[in-house]
Amino acid sequence: MEFDYLYSNIDQLIKMPLPGIEAHKTLSPLQRPLFTKYNIPISAKKAGVLVLLYPNQKQETTILLTKRAHYKGTHSNQISFPGGKKNPEDRDLETTAIRETYEEVGLPQTDITVHKQLSTIYIPPSNFEVDSYLATIPYTPIFSKNYEVEEIIHLTLEELLNPNNLTTFKTATSYANHAEVPCFMFNKHCVWGATAMILSEVKEVLKNL
Repeated sequence: MEFDYLYSNIDQLIKMPLPGIEAHKTLSPLQRPLFTKYNIPISAKKAGVLVLLYPNQKQETTILLTKRAHYKGTHSNQISFPGGKKNPEDRDLETTAIRETYEEVGLPQTDITVHKQLSTIYIPPSNFEVDSYLATIPYTPIFSKNYEVEEIIHLTLEELLNPNNLTTFKTATSYANHAEVPCFMFNKHCVWGATAMILSEVKEVLKNL
């Protein structure tokens, strides 16, 4: 899908209903509990991430993903959206997502337009409640990654919508030692967990444009 087509249909995109957990569970480990509700604990930390759409050099609609750097933490070296934990000075989680995107990949905050909040998701291993925001930037960006980012990944919408990129792999999770985990496989990148679950909702929304 060309970015100009998507951008010209933003109003339709904004009005589309969200599939929520029904989309999340498609890319969730079978052992992951609480498909019908997440029962987010009061103690959960708040985070905001940005699902940023932009045109690549071929004017194809592209989604920004990042590969985290190695660090001592639950999500080290995993594929993620730019974003992070809410700071006290952040007005809301949308502000958090935009600020973190600027810090991680250097995109001007004033050039980012948020169009739609996606469904909230809970990540039990790190005890984060995450709100994600669908946004656009109307040109092919020049990225400048910081120390938190090992690699910037440009995922075309065509790749996301391709059913051949859905597969599974086995890994240890907080629910089982040898869980069969659904994932997206984009070239050499395996995208699973919360990032894949959010992408699954994005896929369901964008395929109807």
